[in-house]
Amino acid sequence: MELRETKERFIEMRAQGYSFDRIAKELGRAKQTLIDWSRELQEEIANLKALELEALYEKYYLLKENRIQSFGEMLTKLRKELDKRNLSDIPTEKLLELLLKYNTLVKEDYIEPVFRTSQEIQDEQIDREILDELTAPPQGTIRKLKTA
Repeated sequence: MELRETKERFIEMRAQGYSFDRIAKELGRAKQTLIDWSRELQEEIANLKALELEALYEKYYLLKENRIQSFGEMLTKLRKELDKRNLSDIPTEKLLELLLKYNTLVKEDYIEPVFRTSQEIQDEQIDREILDELTAPPQGTIRKLKTA
């Protein structure tokens, strides 16, 4: 396996949480080499780990938007069911409890919309670009990583 491909596989395995011992066996590399790579490639590993975590959140509906949608759908079902019921002869304590619970969950996830002027949006974009320029690694460092 070519060094670049080996490092890419290493990044994938570390992002997935594999131990150095397991990676060493699979890639045929010394554990110390892998530890050195881990330091060198820590940002790439962290980025891939974050992407995989986000995919899991999305898959299992853990993202805030998905939770709000699910809670909203449940609230709608509960309200429809409550509307059908005669409160005098059917125990509704549980339905009312669920209704209150889902109302609370939706309120907890609610984010107040923030409206900005075009000028404010443009100023924020300029600030982000300046910050990116100031925090970007020197070009030589990037080239070293790509050719290593």
